[in-house]
Amino acid sequence: MPKPLERVNDFVIKFANVNGSGSASANTLFGKIILRMGVPATPRNIFPSNIQGLPTWYEIRVSEAGWLGSRGGVDLMVPMNPQTWDADMASVEPGGYVLYDSTKPLPPSKFRDDVTVLGVPLTEMCNAAYTDPRQRQLFKNIMYVGALSALLDMEVEVVEKLIAEQYWGKDKLIKPNIAAMHMGRDYALKHLPCPIGLRLRRSDKVGDRIMIDGNAAAALGAVYGGATVCAWYPITPSSSLAEAFASHCKRFRTDPTTTKRRYAIVQAEDELASIGMVIGAAWNGARAFTSTSGPGVSLMQEFIGLAYFAEIPAVIFDVQRGGPSTGMPTRTQQADILSAAYASHGDTKHVLLLPEDPKECFDFGAQAFDLADRLQTPIFVMLDLEIGMNERLSAPFKWDDSRRMDRGKVITAEDLESGKPFGRYLDVDGDGIPFRTYPGTHPTRGAFFTRGTTKDAYARYTEEGPAYIENMTRLMRKFDTAKTLVPQPIRRDAAQPTKLGAIYYGSTSAAMDEALDRLAGEGVQLNTLRLRAFPFPQEVNAFCAAHDRVFVVEQNRDGQIRTLLMSECGIDPAKLVPVLHYDGTPITAKFVADAIGEEAAVVPFRKAVS
Repeated sequence: MPKPLERVNDFVIKFANVNGSGSASANTLFGKIILRMGVPATPRNIFPSNIQGLPTWYEIRVSEAGWLGSRGGVDLMVPMNPQTWDADMASVEPGGYVLYDSTKPLPPSKFRDDVTVLGVPLTEMCNAAYTDPRQRQLFKNIMYVGALSALLDMEVEVVEKLIAEQYWGKDKLIKPNIAAMHMGRDYALKHLPCPIGLRLRRSDKVGDRIMIDGNAAAALGAVYGGATVCAWYPITPSSSLAEAFASHCKRFRTDPTTTKRRYAIVQAEDELASIGMVIGAAWNGARAFTSTSGPGVSLMQEFIGLAYFAEIPAVIFDVQRGGPSTGMPTRTQQADILSAAYASHGDTKHVLLLPEDPKECFDFGAQAFDLADRLQTPIFVMLDLEIGMNERLSAPFKWDDSRRMDRGKVITAEDLESGKPFGRYLDVDGDGIPFRTYPGTHPTRGAFFTRGTTKDAYARYTEEGPAYIENMTRLMRKFDTAKTLVPQPIRRDAAQPTKLGAIYYGSTSAAMDEALDRLAGEGVQLNTLRLRAFPFPQEVNAFCAAHDRVFVVEQNRDGQIRTLLMSECGIDPAKLVPVLHYDGTPITAKFVADAIGEEAAVVPFRKAVS
């Protein structure tokens, strides 16, 4: 029999509930208590794509060392859903703990000999204390938070204070919730071995970091980036981004004197309409964006091609989920890379920004609008469900108040009046980016209309081959220019020289940070390059050339970034070893370290998959 786990500020707790049972409030409260005690914690909400009735889980990784990625495995399970009991029990690590509602006796076959079972008759206690069915359910959730506070040796004063904060403005709910918490806590103190081997101890490792999800951060970045127009259609997991933008705009885009709203948010009839509205607004000079996910990008293809060919700025926040088709709407993947990079028919190439955490969601969310104006093209900001919908500790956001919007090459009425030559698609300085005017800049000069058909450098319709080739070649020059403007990759070298490298991006970075620490401890030296944008700067080619083998870690089946590295950089496929995780759950450090550790010694290389 394994010994019960004994850890301080280093464990995983998971709640198994029924969607719509009101558990989210209690589970979120529990996570906040840990953070308020100064201990880093990363919550993950795992939920079904329906409104009510199906299983839902809430996982919290407690890590004083600061690891933010999913660890895998569960040390303390709180199974409140009979439907998932067997699977929940199976997920507990040997030596782990299970806190359950013991009101209804369960046969011995429902338990395991290698875990410690802790029973609290939650339903019985609620039925005795409350008559209202809804109260019984909601206070049951608070009761198990109280029991956990005793089992984990949490500071009860912090629990009480956070309950009061959570129900601030609803004072009549504060005392009943505190009372329910103490009912669970008092029972555990009297009947259970408190504290257990897993404990929470006050720390100072949270520091000045903030807790925010990537969607809210990106929406705030859009506000700071000057966005005034958002057109969107609801789709999981991106809807909260547009909703957060609306909330931010009420605060930052409303005139305090007149209360006039200086922004426009439109929920369109579908994704195609939403991107059309964005392009129309951007053509007229507004900074505009849409938020969507893979299915929405599929529907937007025609208008994305128009914006690329007519050279109209636009920003698209793609919060990726499991595909194809409807796929797994509430699971995470990085599976839209290729569809975004080459969106629309014909020869198109688009700029992708690849944020790793909420801070970069904010930074890139603002920078995307400068890039869209500077390059006169759609810019994709590629989040995913893991980074978009789950709150995470993040460095505080910073903003330089002296920073001004980069509107790119815009000709003014004075320029036109002075006789300055103007060709809407004329490359005057070799960077592939032409000058533009806003519609109505001058009554007789400048651009008033645009088109998606072929044209010459002066926007005159033509189907002549040489003019078409020149235009398409110029667009490639502009794409090459983008390599110097996008966020550059970040390289991290191992402590010792090595010919092994790894490339990764986006939300994979949390697992990679921990995996690299583990691999170094096992003697596997690895230089890494975190990609932050496409097109890839020359440094990516140089990194691959400097290593014999490069592991490409990503969360999709087909190795989509690896495909771009081969097709865009001409890198030998044999050098790029795919490490692929795509079951819809967040990639873990264990998976990465095991895959790379095993494959580092194998020739020829196998594809490591989840």
